[in-house]
Amino acid sequence: MGGGLVGRPRLVLAVDGGNSKTDVAVISEHGEVLATGRSGPFAPQRDGVAAAVGVVRRALDALEPEAVPEGGFDHVSACLAGADLPVEEEALAREFAARGFGRDVVVRNDTFALLRAGASAAWGVAVVCGAGINAVGVSPTGAVARFPALGRISGDWGGGQGLAEEALWHAVRAEDGRGLPTALTGLITSHFGTATVEELVLEVHFGRVSEELLHELSPGVLAAAGDGDAVARSLVERQAEEVTAMAEVCLRRLGLLETPTEVVLGGGMLTARDPLLTSLLDSSFAVRTPRAKPVLADLPPIVGAGLLGLEHLGAAEGARARLRARYEPPGRG
Repeated sequence: MGGGLVGRPRLVLAVDGGNSKTDVAVISEHGEVLATGRSGPFAPQRDGVAAAVGVVRRALDALEPEAVPEGGFDHVSACLAGADLPVEEEALAREFAARGFGRDVVVRNDTFALLRAGASAAWGVAVVCGAGINAVGVSPTGAVARFPALGRISGDWGGGQGLAEEALWHAVRAEDGRGLPTALTGLITSHFGTATVEELVLEVHFGRVSEELLHELSPGVLAAAGDGDAVARSLVERQAEEVTAMAEVCLRRLGLLETPTEVVLGGGMLTARDPLLTSLLDSSFAVRTPRAKPVLADLPPIVGAGLLGLEHLGAAEGARARLRARYEPPGRG
């Protein structure tokens, strides 16, 4: 790694490793963002731990050499997709340390970054609904509630990929007569340019269309629901219930159901502010968790990773405020 300066302030490497891209930020202990970079998807469960950490290294290699201290960073705060279990967090932390990023490494699931970026304090609940869905809760005492988040096998439902797969299931059945008619059939054939839904199913089956591309259907599913399609609406209603259920369970596990608590909502499906989904969420939270305060994330998760890193170093409140200010959207404050 590159050179550093004698007597320099301590440096944090903040990492937000997501399903679609990986962001890095070099942050001084005073909260100054000295360099930022971006590289490809962080996917340790698909590509392996070494390859995933290599994505972070490529982001750093693209920075100016002086931004990367010789001997590694004083602290690495990495919030990562695919770090769903403690054993996975530990394996990733070992890889970061072994490759010279720094000896002081903390790896967390990426939901922790969302929570810290969106909440006004260091505790609360966060639900991310992007390609997939996950949630985490942290109590004022530091207790944690979380889920394995391994997909349907661990009880998860929804996110862009899950919603689209369910839409495809309904569209197939509508087309062949086993299910109710739905506008989702036309959405799917139009989007993928096939004559029938069955044709798309076969394209996916034979590997000519990647199953991962199905998530592109999720905006259309939301639009169809908003236009009154009953099948699409049922899927969006279920998505709202799943988001609320994950938040409710975290609050219950932490004994916070009767405590006013921020619930940070993030991920592409929620930050898109779809009118129907937003309305359903408001209604569901009001009924199931009336003391909760839903907060839509407006700072990127890399801020959360950075704040966790600064807090690990014991940085002053002014440093944390400076970091937040660097990323605040125009007109806020």
